[in-house]
Amino acid sequence: MSPMPTWDGFLVYVLRYLEDGAVRALSDIRKGVADLAGLTAEQKSEPLPSGQLRAANRIGWAVSYLTRVEAMERPSRGQYRITPTGTDLLAHYPGGISESVLRAMAKPGDSWRAKPHAASGPAYAIYETKPEPLDPTEQIEQGLDRIHTALAADLLARLQGKDPAFFESAVVILLVAMGYGGAHGKATVTQQSSDGGIDGVIDRDALGLDRIYIQAKRYPSDKSVQRPELQAFVGALSGKASSGVFLTTGRFSTGAVDYARTAHTRVILIDGHRLTELMIRYGVGVQNQRTLKVVAVDEDFFE
Repeated sequence: MSPMPTWDGFLVYVLRYLEDGAVRALSDIRKGVADLAGLTAEQKSEPLPSGQLRAANRIGWAVSYLTRVEAMERPSRGQYRITPTGTDLLAHYPGGISESVLRAMAKPGDSWRAKPHAASGPAYAIYETKPEPLDPTEQIEQGLDRIHTALAADLLARLQGKDPAFFESAVVILLVAMGYGGAHGKATVTQQSSDGGIDGVIDRDALGLDRIYIQAKRYPSDKSVQRPELQAFVGALSGKASSGVFLTTGRFSTGAVDYARTAHTRVILIDGHRLTELMIRYGVGVQNQRTLKVVAVDEDFFE
């Protein structure tokens, strides 16, 4: 019996299974890929300590990372299909695709992106790996970091795929989860037709004497909020508040950052990367899948 492929060993099988361009559900992909890879009945039913099936978990990671580098796309919830990038990738590596190849394809700014060791060469093969031995604790921490990085990318894509009203509501919910608004305060999303550049308001006290004004821009990851947009937001705050929060799923230009640093009204800037970090930390848009408990010997017990 051949050993089960690692998660990146399933990459080529996922692309082969979707090569016909059909849209398929994740459950169908897992079943089809397991069959295509020639897994035995025992391998298909082999569980992880958590109870999840090992093969399904690995195929799920392959789908996640292929989607992350846009080799696959999600036309609707839980549905996937191959993209031209995925077709090209499969043509370049019909015999198998490694993690290093995929990391070289990650978007600029993605912490998972490989660092090129050459300025030229094939677009998919410029990653140089330097493996280092890790102790068990480091392996756990590295694993959690990879899970959170993948989750952050998924969260950002989902926010960008929703309408602006959903995004405005989501950022207000996030700020409330962070503790703004308190037990006696109030949080509201302003009416889109007459928000005056203000997308949300949080009263930090029962009388509304201390308020936080919010601006939310649902931008693509490669689009930046410019200085004039920030100036308009500060203008909307004039006479209302001495501070505000500007959030975006994109980025902030250097000019916008410099302006925020020197403006008479204090404005906190939260870009897409920081936004997803906060959502994960405060449990907004995510749920606990599994809790790990790391234990050590109680020295006092043996004294």
